[in-house]
Amino acid sequence: MAEAPVPILMYHSVATSPNDATRVLSVGPEAFAEQMALIGDLGLTPVSTAELAASWRSAGPLPRRPVLITFDDGYEGVHRHALPVLAKHGFASTLFVSTGWIRGAYDTGGGLDAMLDWDQVRELADAGCEIGGHSHTHPQLDQLTDDELREELARSTEIVAGELGAGPASFAYPYGYSSRRVRQAVRAAGYAQALAVGNALARRSQGPYALRRVTVRRATDAEEFTRLLEGRAIARTFARDRALTKGYAVVRRARQVRWKASRSRV
Repeated sequence: MAEAPVPILMYHSVATSPNDATRVLSVGPEAFAEQMALIGDLGLTPVSTAELAASWRSAGPLPRRPVLITFDDGYEGVHRHALPVLAKHGFASTLFVSTGWIRGAYDTGGGLDAMLDWDQVRELADAGCEIGGHSHTHPQLDQLTDDELREELARSTEIVAGELGAGPASFAYPYGYSSRRVRQAVRAAGYAQALAVGNALARRSQGPYALRRVTVRRATDAEEFTRLLEGRAIARTFARDRALTKGYAVVRRARQVRWKASRSRV
């Protein structure tokens, strides 16, 4: 029998007063606490990205109703607001850090709001949060040259390994954008699995380098959150997002064609 699909929740900022750049994809601390309580009330069991992928790779056991709680970028509120709630429930999670956005020696200044520092990242890791890669400067990876792509992945992996003592096993594509070339590069960089977006439930058939997630945002109320967890009406919930994504994909493909043409003339 085929494995049941799994909801992978994609969070970004957890903040009381997010700035304009992060507002839409932020979640208030009270809403986040309510959502975690709903996960417990509904009998779901959070697992890490590495645990899900390893189980699907080996056909090993998973909890009866697994769910993944993931955070992108590395916002300070994940430590301030999310960590105490996760610890209270004993929930596993995964944080995908853009290493050039984390405050400290490698900070490029690109962070969109208050970001974590490396001490906070270590505290999250020590509390059982899996730390994954999310590139160094958060570019659209499929728009990079091969050398730029390898550098983004290598730099991110090197920094995480240096700060935490072990390289990341899981990766999340910035903006959710990937391609066959990007997925091959992520695998070659040593990652065992990677997450996209797609706003759909994750299935084993998607393959370990294209697992889909559903977006949790400030407008996600308890009813919608419950539907996401139960896999109900997801296509309708994200219908507008899909239309916008398809339209932007045409623009991005045109940019890529022009970029390749310009490179060929160099």
